[in-house]
Order: sequence, then C-alpha cells, then structure tokens
Amino acid sequence: MNTPFVCKNKTPELAFIIIMKQSLLFLFILLTYNTIAQTKVSGEVKDAFGEPVAFANVIFKDSYEGTISNEEGRFYLESDASYSTVTFSFIGYKTQELELTQKSTYKIEIVLEEEADALSEVVIYSGKQSKKNNPAIDILRKIWENRRENGVKKFKQYSYDKYEKLEFDLNTIDSSLTKSKIFKGMEFIFDQTDTSNITGNTYLPIFINEASSKIYGDNLLNEEKEVLEGNKNSGFSNNNTLIAFLKDLYSEYDVYDNYLKFFDKAFTSPLSRTGVDVYNYVLLDSAFRDNKWCYNIVYYPRRKNELTFKGDFWVNDSTWAIKEINLQASKSANLNWVREVYIEQEFDVLNDSIFLITRDYFMSDFSFRKKEEAQGIYGKRTTLYNDYVFDIPKDKKFYKGQVDPYQYEVYNRPDDFWENKRLEQLSKDEKGVYKMLDTLKTVRRFKTLYNLGSVLASGYYEVDNFDIGPVFSIFGFNEAEGMRIRLGGRTYFSQNDRWRLEGFGAYGFKDRRFKYGISGKYLLDRTSRLTVYGGNRRDVEQTGASLTNSTDVLGRSLASSSLISVGANDRLTRINLSTAGFSIEPSKNFNIRLTGSYRTLKSATETFSIDYKVFEDGIDTGVVKSEIKQPEIELSFNYTPGRKTSGYGVERTLINSGEYPNFFLGYTKGLKSIMDGDFDYERLQALYTQPWNIGGIGRLYSTVEVGKTFGDVPLSLLNPIPGNQTYFSIYNSFSQLDYYEFVSDSYASLHLQHNFGGRIFSRIPFLRKLNLREVIGFRAVYGEISQGNIDINASNIVYQAPEDIYWEYSVGVGNIFKIFRLDFNFRGNYLDNPNARRFGVTGVFGFEF
Repeated sequence: MNTPFVCKNKTPELAFIIIMKQSLLFLFILLTYNTIAQTKVSGEVKDAFGEPVAFANVIFKDSYEGTISNEEGRFYLESDASYSTVTFSFIGYKTQELELTQKSTYKIEIVLEEEADALSEVVIYSGKQSKKNNPAIDILRKIWENRRENGVKKFKQYSYDKYEKLEFDLNTIDSSLTKSKIFKGMEFIFDQTDTSNITGNTYLPIFINEASSKIYGDNLLNEEKEVLEGNKNSGFSNNNTLIAFLKDLYSEYDVYDNYLKFFDKAFTSPLSRTGVDVYNYVLLDSAFRDNKWCYNIVYYPRRKNELTFKGDFWVNDSTWAIKEINLQASKSANLNWVREVYIEQEFDVLNDSIFLITRDYFMSDFSFRKKEEAQGIYGKRTTLYNDYVFDIPKDKKFYKGQVDPYQYEVYNRPDDFWENKRLEQLSKDEKGVYKMLDTLKTVRRFKTLYNLGSVLASGYYEVDNFDIGPVFSIFGFNEAEGMRIRLGGRTYFSQNDRWRLEGFGAYGFKDRRFKYGISGKYLLDRTSRLTVYGGNRRDVEQTGASLTNSTDVLGRSLASSSLISVGANDRLTRINLSTAGFSIEPSKNFNIRLTGSYRTLKSATETFSIDYKVFEDGIDTGVVKSEIKQPEIELSFNYTPGRKTSGYGVERTLINSGEYPNFFLGYTKGLKSIMDGDFDYERLQALYTQPWNIGGIGRLYSTVEVGKTFGDVPLSLLNPIPGNQTYFSIYNSFSQLDYYEFVSDSYASLHLQHNFGGRIFSRIPFLRKLNLREVIGFRAVYGEISQGNIDINASNIVYQAPEDIYWEYSVGVGNIFKIFRLDFNFRGNYLDNPNARRFGVTGVFGFEF
C-alpha cells in the first residue's frame, strides 16, 4: 500500500550526519560526557498490514515535546521532564496512547488502525503531486519573487554577532565496542555514554570547538568580513587543520539559493526555482508562528537517488519570508559515508516585516556502513546570530586590509569571556568534554592511537619535533633506478612554525646512485606572508609531466611513482637543481614569487637522449652536447580566490582542495653566459582552472593552459605535451599519449571532466542501488614548434607538434566500492603515429562523499 506522506502539527527534532576519512576515525574515538534525560522512548510505527507509517506524530501527552517517525517508521523521543504517556497519531488513523511504566522504554512496536470516518473527510497525500493548480507551488513562486529582499540584503550595511559550536560524537556504542581491546586502559570513557534525542543511538562525545565572531558586511561594496574574537576547543589546541576541515564540511549556505553545497555535493534546495522538477509540494496547514500568520508546506522527493531533501517549512503570508525550515537528506541520495543529514533554521522578525536568521542547526551521521547498527560519528554544528546593527558604513580599506591571522589571545580567552559571548550555554555534559580530554591525554594507549591516526592522516611519523616521511613514498620503481628506496623528514614543532627544514635521501638499486634533496623556508612577516626559501635536489625526474613549470625544489618526481607503466618508461632525466627566492601575499590568496634557479640536466638512461647541437651566430659548429647547464629567473603570480587554508606558519594546510579557481601567470628568463649558462630565452605561461557546480547535473572541472617560449632551446627546455604511460587517471595529462610523443614551444590546451554524480544511473533500475557515478572527459591540445628548435635537436626524439589539434575523450564509471573510478580512454586522431594507443583503461582511487 502507499504510505501517506503528510502529517499534522508535527514538530520534527533536529538530525544530521557527517563522516570523516579513515584516518580521522582514529582521532575521534577518544572522549566522553553524560546527559541524563528523564523520559526516553523509541520504536517503530506500523499499520495493520505491517507496513511502516512514515512521518507519524509521536508526542508526550499534554506537552509540546514530540517528533515524527522517519521513512522506515522508526522514532526516538526523549525529554528532561518526566512523562507517563506517549500519543501516536497520523491522518487517516486512530490516535493511540501508550502508558510508560519506566523512564526508558525502547524498541516498542505501535500498530495504528485505519479510521473509516476520517478517511472520508481528509485527503491523504502520497506519490507525485500535480504541478498545476497546486496552492503550495503558487506560494513557492511568491518566495522566488521576494527572496532577494529578505534578511541583511535589505540594508546598505550590516553587522552582527555570531557564535558557532561544533561537536562530534562517536555513536552506536554497544558492548562489542566497549569491550574491544583497542580501548584497554581507557574503559572509563564509557562510564557516562548517553542516548541521542534524534536517532535513539547511544553516543560518546569526543570533540567540541567554540568560536565567537563579529560579522561586517556592505551590500553596496559587495564585501563581507569576519573578525574572530575567540576560539576554544577540547583537547586539540594544535590541530587547527582538523578544526578547519570540519568547519569546511559545514560550509555556509543560504536556503534561498537554488543549490546547497554540502560535502562537495550540490543538493537542490526545496526553495529552488527548479524545485518543482525534483520535489512534490503539499500545502498542509496555516497558523500563527510568533504572532505572524504563516503557511506550512511539506515537500519530498519525486525520485530516488538524487541529492534532495524532505521536510517542511513555514512561510509568512505577506513578506513571503521563511520563518522556520527543516531539511533531511533523502536516505536514497547518492552520498558516501553519510547515513543522515538534518538541517533546521529559525528566523526572527524585525520591524514587523524583516526576517533575520537567529539559529542554524546542522547534524550529520558519518559511517562506513549505512546500517543503523554500525558505528559512526555524529557531527553537529549550532550557529546562533544576535545583535544585528544596520546602515553603519565602514571604509573599503576595512574590508581589504591585511591583519595578522594568528593572535594568541584569541585562542586563549578566559572563562568569563565565554560566559558573556556564548549565545547558548554549554550543558553540563558538554563542559565535561573539556575535562575528559585532559584526563584521556595522559593515557599511554590513547597517545598510541592518536599517533597512528596522525600517520594515516598526514603520512608522517612524529618523533619529538621531527616528522619522518612521507611513509607512502618509501618504495618506488623506474627504468633508470630499478627498485628505489626513499626516506625523508621535516622539522615540525607546530603547524604555526615560522621556519621549516625538509629533506630526503634515496637510493636506486639498478644505477647504484644516491639521490637527495634539502630545502628551507622562513616566514619573515605573517601579515604579508613574506617568505624566503631555497634548496638543492639531485634526483631522477620525468620532465615534461606537466606544461606549467614548478619552482618547488622538492617537487614530487613522477619518475619514482609508477610501478607499472604502458610500454617502456625510459625517457628520464637526471637533474641537479638549486633554487633561492622569496614570495609575498599582498592580498588574501594572491601570491607573488620571484625565484632564481640553476639546473644541470642529462639523460638518466642509455635509451633516451637529450643531445643538442651547438650553434654560433646561426651556424652549426658540429659540436653536440649531452648536458645542459641553465640558470633562470622566474616571476610568477598565482591567484586562488576562495581557497581555504589552516595554520599561520611558513607552511599552511589546504582545506578545500579542488573547490576554488586558480589563475596562474609566469614569466621565465633563461640566462646565457652567467654561471656557464647555455641558452638565452624567455617563456610566458598562463593557466586557469575552474570547478563548476552545474545545478543538479553534477560537477565540471575545466583547465585552460597556454604558453610560448621565445628563443631556440633543446628538448629539455621545451614543452612536451604531457602524456601518461601509467595505469592511473591523471588529470591534466593525456591518457593516450606517450611521453615526448608531441613536443612544442607554443601551446594551448583544454581539459574538461564532468561528474554527473549518478544522475543517469539512478534512472536505471538494476544499477540504482549501486550508487555508481558517470564521469566523462574531453582533452585537446594545439601546439607549434619553430624551425630553429627543430634544427638544434640532436636527441633521439623526433619532434612533432599537434598543429591539427590532438584530442581524446573518456567515459568513466565512478564510485565503485565507493573508492574507485574506472576510465575508458579513446584517442581521437593522429592514429597513424608509431605505436599510437587508440584505446586504454586507467583508474584512480579516492575518497569522496
């Protein structure tokens, strides 16, 4: 039978969800506090046929405290007060009461009987609702017309106080977990576990972070600035990266926007202009909410497996502003590692017409498995807003001015500061998290678990103030070195270190040579991020692996990273590189670098040559050289608007990788006759990368690169089109090209990769449950090579530039076992090239929500 959707006078409880990567699970199984509710009840609501009754009302009798059953008819309800009776009701069914004989009553089964009289008087909504003559959609159109005139957007300038609390809990605590050997010596943390008033699962609080800020904005200047006044967290005072990562998962959003971005996914908002295509809407009720007459609209998805919500909202009948809204992610949504997401927002009325947000609650439940009995982590964010002030302008310099991003007093506020700034006081149990962590950090076994989680997360093993690693690059293989062993390390006192030394040593068993690299950086000024750096590296490298150059002296060498390759991967170069320079950020995320470098290059294998002819005054001298000595000066500009980082030291941790655009412009000058330099040339390069959330049809990544070298230079100083002879999918390379198959001195390339996020597969019945995701790609490049550069060539590489525009495309299946993507790559042209690869299969591992 069809399950009715709507319910009457419902008061949904808050419920959300969020999950970390594997390594973070080790960090989170740590702490405890307790909450003691007076009355608890959980169970399932069914009909006479044994079918679940979704969205049934569950309320403590003679109270306003209640909840609704979920899609499976399950519910959980608790209160600090004592109650003896619970009532269950739903449209078309007889109301039923249950007498409670004890404070905690779990796993009860309630069977509701159909009410014949009621069925003839009410309309039970289920299935698809009409888009025509639907009063709910008429109201939705009013919301669209007025949404830009609500909130702080109605004023020229604004400011307000913001208090944010992040909390994480290890959930589904059972005897198998509490008796696990992993917690030997730490059993005391389970003494005071509690039960969630959202899901009914037991949980163990493990982390709390509080932040108090002042927000300033100017709608005329289109500027906004957040000034952090205080920050406090439980136990992880030095782990700002973890805190920033968690905050980014709960990024800011506006329910009026067409799409809401959570966990790198774009959910269609129920208030979206495209909402009528993915949601059913029902006008359920109308009533006063805080002396404002409002309409109550219920919404739910039209189809499964899409990134949608279900819930309801109250909207004012004159301003068409949202008064209250809740959103719960559809359980069938194509989302990894997350069992549930629940959002609730409340708005207050100013001057009888302006609705301002006062409370935002976000809860999520992360787990490697979606089964309810599986262990996971609750993530909760509560944001409160207060003290709105309007139309007090500030100079534009206020919004653009650089300030010291780290101020000691902000992170070490006294208790009386928090007593005044908290817009919602901590419960006794939340305060207990701070105390519990202080105790737990003294336990040796906890320190061991923490260190293990740190290795998995960072790739480095901590020894006092020195990190050994990265542990994942210890072993490698290439044609020049054979099996390779690499061991490195770095200084690390805290993530706010003003200086850092880093180095590595490597040995190849085939060439019997020792390689090394060492670099140093020092942050002179934290406000402008003025930094000096330098270093030296002797290594084997796969040059030509990317079009845009890198001045990082310890940049990762692709030569040692592929254990298996397509064909002979012998076109490798021995490099001795020394660099020195400085960088500065005159404004946020705008970086300027000036680097001087000196490198010597020669072939690393007998089957690969980088030889070049020596010309004097345009005449071939007949001399052929096999080694290049080249000093360079490079000036580069890099702008990454929207980039988020953690830490205030010489190195910062990137938080939102792949979520922001990147603009790069570089100028390189090769110097001849200085330090025995061989060539005099100039190079210009530019790159633009942009991720695009394209509504409900997925996410597109695009990259455009252009460049030109002025002057005659040999193979190692040209721009080979980056091929890919590995079995891994590498973005910004050409999967069906061999290394050095195309060589250019002028180029323009385009890379497009679109992930539909399961939009197509969700419509195929036998594929729907697999939650697979469709990925398509297109790559093209145009290039030229001058006659002068052809004439100077004496290597065993025959120059060919893609003057007819080389292109290829790919079709991929992602989210295989939630961690793997398989790409099928097709070569578009130049099929007559020697050993041209028409078709290939590559793959890539990754953790995505």
